[in-house]
Amino acid sequence: MANLTKQKRDQMIAFLEELKKEHSDDTSVRAFNEIVNHLNDKKYGLVFEEHTEAVDKLLSENIPVFCEDNNRRICRNKNAPWNFLIEGDNLQALYLLEKTHLGKISCIYIDPPYNTGARDWKYNNDYVEKTDLFRHSKWLSMMQTRLKIARRLMNPNDSVLMISIDDNELCSVKMLLEELFADCEMQILDIVINPKGKARIGRLSQVDEYLIIVFMGNAKTISDKSLEEGEEIRWPYLRRSDVESARGTTKGGVRQFYPIYVDKDAQKIVKIGNPLTPEQPLSDAEVIENAIAVFPIREDGKHMNWGLTSESLKYALDNGCVRITKSTNPYQEYNFAYVTMPSIKKALSGEYLIAGEREDGTKIIILPDGKEHQKPTVWKKNSYDANAYGTKLISKFLIEKRFSFPKSLYTVYDSLKIYLENKPDAIILDFFAGSGTTMHAVHLLNAEDGGNRKCIIVTNNEVSDKEEQELTAKGLKKGDAEWEALGIATYVTWPRVKCCIEGKDINGNYVDGDYGVKSEDFIADNDAQFVSKKTGRVVRGTVYKKTKVQLYPSLAKIKMRDGFNENLKYFKCDWTPRKPEDYLLSNALCLHIKEMIELQNAIEVDGEKNVLLLNRDDIKRNILDPVMYEKAENIWLNQNIILNAEEIKLLDKKGFKYIPREFFGQELREAAE
Repeated sequence: MANLTKQKRDQMIAFLEELKKEHSDDTSVRAFNEIVNHLNDKKYGLVFEEHTEAVDKLLSENIPVFCEDNNRRICRNKNAPWNFLIEGDNLQALYLLEKTHLGKISCIYIDPPYNTGARDWKYNNDYVEKTDLFRHSKWLSMMQTRLKIARRLMNPNDSVLMISIDDNELCSVKMLLEELFADCEMQILDIVINPKGKARIGRLSQVDEYLIIVFMGNAKTISDKSLEEGEEIRWPYLRRSDVESARGTTKGGVRQFYPIYVDKDAQKIVKIGNPLTPEQPLSDAEVIENAIAVFPIREDGKHMNWGLTSESLKYALDNGCVRITKSTNPYQEYNFAYVTMPSIKKALSGEYLIAGEREDGTKIIILPDGKEHQKPTVWKKNSYDANAYGTKLISKFLIEKRFSFPKSLYTVYDSLKIYLENKPDAIILDFFAGSGTTMHAVHLLNAEDGGNRKCIIVTNNEVSDKEEQELTAKGLKKGDAEWEALGIATYVTWPRVKCCIEGKDINGNYVDGDYGVKSEDFIADNDAQFVSKKTGRVVRGTVYKKTKVQLYPSLAKIKMRDGFNENLKYFKCDWTPRKPEDYLLSNALCLHIKEMIELQNAIEVDGEKNVLLLNRDDIKRNILDPVMYEKAENIWLNQNIILNAEEIKLLDKKGFKYIPREFFGQELREAAE
């Protein structure tokens, strides 16, 4: 079928060509060509008007640089890599990250402003109102500029981009990503973050938001190993029920009628006693203080055998494979369920999956079904509740509410884990850091598995709409100390990250609790006892009981008060003129090389182990001094320093590196230096 639009466009272009013949002056020809270009612009995809930002003009006239705030340095482990919190415009920071991390980022997780029109974000220092006719194009223009750089930062062979978004810009950002990442696969996750729902008058109550994942290169998600996705093995009842297993019978000549001692207070097995002969009374069993001797006796009083020998039961107990429940049987105060010996061996060998532990210390063992389970594209867990595990969790550290609508820590944790679980040395970037949840989640991942993942987060220091109005009413302006003290980086991101690393709140008190999350669920009790309505007798069967289940058994072992074994540097974005009039640009940029090397290598240039040589004095102090030379392990050298043979020999022995030209080489060439 004919493309009618193309036919009309061709007719219009043909008409313009005829007009060119009659109006051949340069001004008319340029105008005609511009019209033709617009007619030939793409006709499918996302079309929006591009806008400039205030930072664009600053970038054209200045070079971004990083300056460290030494008062906000946190070192918990000298041998661990460093993380970075960068305060400044994220486009300014991305400009520099492109010099240090080109093609090196494993995962980018961002939670950009949702552009709801409720004064939730600024463009060129003004809030974008819902009535702004260019609201969507301003947002897309802002995102496009940053996502283009983000793509260049990502590892082209194996990396992911994750964007958290709601329905306001979901479709438009998806189309933008289709253009910028045309060669990549994408998926959209639907995550329930507000079970109670966000009321919208005359509209459906919103309970969810979305996570767009872009897979670059060979990037893959990790198969799910959670209990929800597998079937737990059966735990048989320990007391035998068949006639052939009554007391007095043996298995391989071994008697299996013996006492199991349960502590009255802790309700835990404290000892497994010796077997009794068929003739011995129960009173012959050893008496243990504060413990109850439990024998395998049916509800009708008949003595039976246990299903395991005392040695096998001890082995199962030592491996967390014996479960205790209270009994209504007047002859047997406790019931015991266990994992069979073959199943224990399969679990310990890895053939079966040990998915975690219950509160009583028993293992959760999952049966394999011959295929991997992938997480679904719809996520619903109590732990994703943004109020309970975002707002309230942050309040444990910051005491008061300082940030509106923070992400649940576990939403970000689970999102990152589906890709980063088997990448212990990954580099994660979040350039819309907000309250700092991404860094908190990365620290939690490292604490769980001992990883060395590095995290870089970027946030500006804007104040909220309400705070801006109050500060303005006082006659204050941006840049004033009182104004800056209430900015998001200073007032929220930094204290949240600092507190979670140190395990203390902003008042210096240790934070109680752990990182586990309990959720109510119905759990099958295969050994339950109840009275039959038909016979009136006590029988055993399966009953589903509502109980609290630990969603993150491994995280429940991590105490908040212990903090994290992490290091952090705090950088601020600054500017230096591209063409200074009264000093050399190279001298000015040398003052900021240290931060670039630290960021690129996740280290601290301490002048001893990691050394930066900018001039002859540095050579004398760190290379020619035998004591300092012995300490040096990594050395970066200014290429402009002229070295003698002895110095070259000493540097070669240490395997020195030149300061990378990509840091500021282009800027120096433009300044003719």
